[in-house]
Amino acid sequence: MFRGKKYQNSAKQIDRTALYESKDAFELVCKTASAKFDETVELHVRLGVDSRHADQQVRGAIVLPHGTGKTRRVLVFAKGDKADAAREAGADFVGDMDMVEKIQKENWFDFDVVVASPDMMGVVGRLGKLLGPKGLMPSPKAGTVTPDVAKAVQEVKAGKIEYRLDKTNIIHCPIGKVSFGADKLNDNFNTLIGAIIKAKPAAAKGQYIRSCVTASTMGPGVKVSTARLA
Repeated sequence: MFRGKKYQNSAKQIDRTALYESKDAFELVCKTASAKFDETVELHVRLGVDSRHADQQVRGAIVLPHGTGKTRRVLVFAKGDKADAAREAGADFVGDMDMVEKIQKENWFDFDVVVASPDMMGVVGRLGKLLGPKGLMPSPKAGTVTPDVAKAVQEVKAGKIEYRLDKTNIIHCPIGKVSFGADKLNDNFNTLIGAIIKAKPAAAKGQYIRSCVTASTMGPGVKVSTARLA
């Protein structure tokens, strides 16, 4: 793959064979980010589990102490008082069948997170084939199917993220922006890694965290040591 001069210059500052302490890793990520926009910093964690087995799934949600730096648009499926509470909490869109039809007929996806009260899941279920592949289907594990939709909206707006394994047993999560600086990124990292470690399945054998890499949107990856956390 061809890489530009900026990327190549950034990569020269990183020892690809080294495992960096997390604070040092984020200082490097911030130092080597060269884009003209505020790049997102992501974490990629490879786990020693097999996502094909139900008892080895790793999934959950956590509120990052400093948020993600991104304003997330929230769609809430709720009725009556719950709908009113969701609006007051800052939900961007609130509705029931009207929202289902908008998504189905207009192919409308101007939202980042979907929250639903349990009584609305029969309605939301009709959107499974549309929301599922985009990772937008609400779930109790992620805290997005809940009687307290207002609290769920507040948490999303405060920086709550969902983490889950992909088919290659890797978790990919945004943990902030380059402008956060190393300290805030490190705080968010510790919170996310702590949650992933707590979510370790009982069926997982051997080394749980196989590797951990962080990178900015346009920057090279930096390997992060998790020895002190595991």
